[in-house]
Amino acid sequence: MTLDAAIRGGARRLSSSPTAMLDARVLAKAAFRLDDVRLITDGGRAVAAGARAVFDAMIDRRANGEPVAHIIGRREFWSLDIEVAPRILVPRADSEALIEAVVRRRDEEAPLAILDLGCGSGALLCALLASFPNATGLGVDINQDAVALTARNLDRLGLAARSAFLESDWFDAVDARFDVIVSNPPYVRTGDRDILPREVRDFEDARALFAGADGLDAYRAILAEAPARVAPGGLVVLELGDGQAGPVNEIARTAFPKASTAVVADMAGRPRAFVIDLSHG
Repeated sequence: MTLDAAIRGGARRLSSSPTAMLDARVLAKAAFRLDDVRLITDGGRAVAAGARAVFDAMIDRRANGEPVAHIIGRREFWSLDIEVAPRILVPRADSEALIEAVVRRRDEEAPLAILDLGCGSGALLCALLASFPNATGLGVDINQDAVALTARNLDRLGLAARSAFLESDWFDAVDARFDVIVSNPPYVRTGDRDILPREVRDFEDARALFAGADGLDAYRAILAEAPARVAPGGLVVLELGDGQAGPVNEIARTAFPKASTAVVADMAGRPRAFVIDLSHG
């Protein structure tokens, strides 16, 4: 069987996925150890039986709803190769809006102290440390496995010397102040569990997804403590779920009545990053 035929067959088996062909191509790259160029130029060559078996097993896992990123163990974020793992939130391109919000508002050479709350894979912290070469960072998460994954990503990307990590329920184990606090907190309403995509509902950590009946519990917890943990003139940037800009703004106004606030859209134009800037207002 040729490479092209294997990919087409894999896509057919993933017909329930809206991205069946893309999924099959990404899995083929991993199974057959190809880059983007060879994926195209080697389409007519025969594939080895062993590699084909690996590919078929990957397709089976994807057909069962497992995220592609979990299957291959990697996800690109902010042009960085981020390791991912089961039961830890997979970084998504939408979250790059948080990085953009910080990059636009702070000098590249600034010696920032950065805190990533609920760091998961560490994608936000890694992206910010890569963008601000004089910054230092701390990643915290209640999930011990997420803390370990963040540590591995920081090390793999050459950022370990400027970073630290610890297990903490939000700010509980944090006793310093930071110039930048970022978080992609849980924001899904508990009643919306059944409408989530299967790959999210069944394969990602519920603690990183659900935040009470109105989806705002994590924002309340973070913003209640953030004034004591953000440095004078600092920045707090939180990821937003759909329709949450207004409610989060109300919570933020109580916590930071004099700060400047803004909302940054993601690539699809959806409100994605809520920004609290203490250097203005």
